[in-house]
Order: sequence, then structure tokens, then C-alpha cells
Amino acid sequence: MLMGIEIGGTKLQACLADSDGTIAHLWRATVDPTRQAQGIRGAMREALPSLVARIPHGSRLTAVGVGFGGPVDSSAGKTIISHQIQGWENFPLADWLDEMLQVRSLVGNDADVAGLGEATKGAGVGHDPVFYITVGSGIGGGLILGGKIHPGCGHGAAEIGHLMVDRHGEILEHVASGWGIQRRFAAAVQAGARTCVTEPLPTVQGIASAARAGDTLALEVLAEAANALAWGICQTAALVCPRRFVIGGGVSLLGEDLFFGPVRAAVRGMVFKPFHGLFDIVPAALGEEVVLHGALSLAAGAANN
Repeated sequence: MLMGIEIGGTKLQACLADSDGTIAHLWRATVDPTRQAQGIRGAMREALPSLVARIPHGSRLTAVGVGFGGPVDSSAGKTIISHQIQGWENFPLADWLDEMLQVRSLVGNDADVAGLGEATKGAGVGHDPVFYITVGSGIGGGLILGGKIHPGCGHGAAEIGHLMVDRHGEILEHVASGWGIQRRFAAAVQAGARTCVTEPLPTVQGIASAARAGDTLALEVLAEAANALAWGICQTAALVCPRRFVIGGGVSLLGEDLFFGPVRAAVRGMVFKPFHGLFDIVPAALGEEVVLHGALSLAAGAANN
């Protein structure tokens, strides 16, 4: 059997699956940032052997795949850093898991691994290449070529959220992520812009509700975010021209009216004309388990080698 693990800034989950990736058992926990990485590893050390104990008699664990919420050195199986949780700096995660579970483990960045999940089990099935984008509190990306993550030189690639949107250092994540939308809205209010929103730092969902009610500022901030994301997609298309862009993450849940529709319309107006119509932009399909499905695909690759 295979094991998939997601280690995020707020979410920790692991699962057992059969060789085709069908999940049989799932374990979830909430991350307590105050306990830092040591607390997360302690929870894993308690839970993972219990999960392995649920493997049916006559079967065995053959490989583990991990999606980690931060930059990783995938070739060495090490985490580089977490921007949410202290204590993950240069940690040999694959070796640590190998020692605990006595099987080979592969580690990838969570956006890359989520992209692999969507390409192999979700909205990207039947399309190649697939470029996955997660738009949540931050923005991450993953390029899947021939059913495999493109890792660059081993420390990551496809970090679309770090594309610069101007020459002063502003990056896409600062404009189009959930955090960026909140920050820009609050800054506009502080500068005197009028709005029906009363909270000093409203959620993205609160801003979206105001936009649907016709609030001018909310509409402007969301339009800026959609245009910036479309600009990033067009730059990516010019370099890679994937067959499909798959977009997930909390901000994408704003839906067709405030997110996908405006993004697609802006892309049509900006895209390199010879590439017009060669790719599409669709919502992710795998929900909360997207990283797990990608981690299982990583594990399947390890088990077959």
C-alpha cells in the first residue's frame, strides 16, 4: 500500500491507499503553530505507525509521498524552510520518515504535489502539460510535464506567485492572493476610499459579498487581483503554453462571477495571440485532498522504481 502526507501551515493529514491511489484510511489533525515543527513531528510519530497498523494482513507499505508547505530540496528530501512554522529549516524529512516507517519517502513542495494530484486524478487528467495554480493566503504553482513534476534544478520551479508585476518589487502574490486582496482593500480604506464594509480587515469572502452588493471599492480590488493573475497566466503561457491551467485554493472559491470569469476575460485580452485558444482555465477538482492525491502519485512513482 501507499501513504500520502500533507504538512501545511494549518493542516496536517495522512492517508493509506491501494496501488491505484484509492484512499482507504484518512487521518487529519490541526496544526498548532506554537508547538512549531517539533510538535508536528511528534503528532506524526504518534499517528503514522497507527495508520500503518491498519494495513491488511498480507499487504505492506511500499512507499510514502509528502507535500510540504514550503520550499524543499526534492532531490535530497529536505525541507528548506516553512514561512508559517518554525523549526523546518534544512530538515531531512525523507530520511526521518524512512527511519520511522522503513520505506522510501519522496518529498515535494505542496503546490507542486497538488498539481501532480490534479494532473493525475483531477481536472488535468487527459491534458499535458498542466500548470496548477493555488490562490489562497499566498500563491503557488506547479508545472506537470508528462505526468511528472518539473522540479527545475531540484529546489523548485513554477513559482508563479513570485512573478514581478512591476519594476519596484511588487509580486503577483502581493496583489492577487487572499492576503494581498485584504491588504490592498484595507490600505485603500485607510487612504479615504468609501465602502459599505465596516470591518477594519475584512475577509476575502466579506469583500466578495460587498462586491456582489455593488460596492465600488470591493469591485475594484477584486478586478485588480483578477487582472494581475491573468497577467501572470499570460506570462506563463508565453514561456510554457500548457494545455490546461488548473486553479485551486480558497480565493478561487469566489466562483465564476468574481474569479474565473474575470480572469478568463482578462487573459483573452492579454494573451500572446498565436497561443489564443490553445489552453483553457478550469477550477481544481480534488478539494481538501488534492495534496494527498499528489503525494500518493509521488509514492506510486517511488514504489515502481
